[in-house]
Amino acid sequence: MLLVEQSNHIVALKVLFKSQLQQSQVEHQLRREVEIQSHLRHPNILRLYGYFYDQKRVYLILEYAAKGELYKELQKCKYFSERRAATYVASLARALIYCHGKHVIHRDIKPENLLIGAQGELKIADFGWSVHTFNRRRTMCGTLDYLPPEMVESVEHDASVDIWSLGVLCYEFLYGVPPFEAKEHSDTYRRIVQVDLKFPTKPIVSSAAKDLISQMLVKDSSQRLPLHKLLEHPWIVQNADPSGIYKA
Repeated sequence: MLLVEQSNHIVALKVLFKSQLQQSQVEHQLRREVEIQSHLRHPNILRLYGYFYDQKRVYLILEYAAKGELYKELQKCKYFSERRAATYVASLARALIYCHGKHVIHRDIKPENLLIGAQGELKIADFGWSVHTFNRRRTMCGTLDYLPPEMVESVEHDASVDIWSLGVLCYEFLYGVPPFEAKEHSDTYRRIVQVDLKFPTKPIVSSAAKDLISQMLVKDSSQRLPLHKLLEHPWIVQNADPSGIYKA
């Protein structure tokens, strides 16, 4: 956290060591993250104000998200209420509609990449795997539990990968675990490709929420519920706070 005295504005500094970036061969990812995130302006996307560097480190100047990591909040609560989950999912859908309109696919939507702002609003925080695109891509990236079938099978993918990941996230918000989790990676891959989707009896989740998730987690990417239709889904309309801010 850093206080910029001239503007009395608090920002966050993300410090990255050049040696680690080179060792992990992710310099190109960092350049992509800076290039993409610095041009995005949306209330549910963390601002990247700029960067500077010295001999050993790179410093990213970021918007400060006062309420911290969503992942830790989810761990603490175990799972979220339907109102909270719907508010977050709607906020992310709006942010992704904005990104896709700018030809940006995120490709790594998951709790660890989301932060909570001072008012309780959700912020997409990490664009390391995202890509500017005008066509379909084949690269496998993102987190195993959140990978869509087309990426597991290494076939071409497009912006609909973000719809799949948002469906997985919605499930994890409501049940506390991702839908295709398994002990072995190979079993997770198999469950994803087969869309082996099961809804546990506990916690109790409404049929409307299950319907939305089922429409997002579809193997044929062209048949997934479009994000603008997601915002019109009865479960979102009935549960999401229109302000985009969850009020306990």
